[in-house]
Amino acid sequence: MDTVIWRFTDGKAGHEAQTRGLVEALRERRPVTLFNVPVGRRGGGFLHWLSGRYPPGRPLPDPTLLLGAGHATHWPMLAARRARGGRAVVLMRPSLPLSWFDLCVVPEHDRPPAGARVLATRGVLNAIRPSARREAGRGLVVLGGPSRHCRWDNEQILAQLRRLLASRPLDQWWLSVSRRTPASLLPALQALGGYEYIPPSADSDRLEERLARATEVWVSEDSVSLVSEALSSGARVGLLQVQCSDSGRVAGFVKSLVDAGMVAEPGSLRLPEQAPQPLAEAARCARWIEERWLTDH
Repeated sequence: MDTVIWRFTDGKAGHEAQTRGLVEALRERRPVTLFNVPVGRRGGGFLHWLSGRYPPGRPLPDPTLLLGAGHATHWPMLAARRARGGRAVVLMRPSLPLSWFDLCVVPEHDRPPAGARVLATRGVLNAIRPSARREAGRGLVVLGGPSRHCRWDNEQILAQLRRLLASRPLDQWWLSVSRRTPASLLPALQALGGYEYIPPSADSDRLEERLARATEVWVSEDSVSLVSEALSSGARVGLLQVQCSDSGRVAGFVKSLVDAGMVAEPGSLRLPEQAPQPLAEAARCARWIEERWLTDH
């Protein structure tokens, strides 16, 4: 029997990448029927929960699992579970009590409390898998941008990129920017040269294809999701330094990676001698769910 998954989506690429990673990991273990459920305006899910009905799911078969990432998905997931059953799995530390969900998949750097309903992960889930397509002499740089935890300095990033390109003359460099990368940086990046540019408008498949081919990947340390994807790819990973709060979640995540020997200190422009064991947190989460809930399906 197929596992029926309702995947609640809020339109944010980072959140949807996390749930996609878990869905794909579950698909590697068992037959899955997937339905994407876009969430509506804030407050609608709470009203549906109060009513005990969930109209957006009316034409769908009853769910086995309800997956969501992002605060806007919380009440719709709970409303759907109340109306139609299933297990609610949230991929973050929720803004509602953890005990209201069947499973909370929370990154270690968010300091989740221990509990039977909590699964702590290193970094965030994603759909990246290790690749056997590595090409010698290929490097990838991936840039994030400013956030509430990190203060971005264009000149600091450019100085590191100049040193990197000068010290590691590979056959081919690719450089990818994200939607958070400041527009003011783009002309300077284009003037820098020495690489193939991947714009923020490019689809995710293009970046994933480069991740599969690069032997080394350099990521600005501000983005937990981008660093997690790089470390899931099987490549050696280096970090570009960004000014992040010492007490923030990003600094805690990066410190845990440095302490584990998975990366060198950000800004050192050094790589581990060997690629670390790739992260496989989506697969670990899928195994946890299957062993506890899906053995009879």
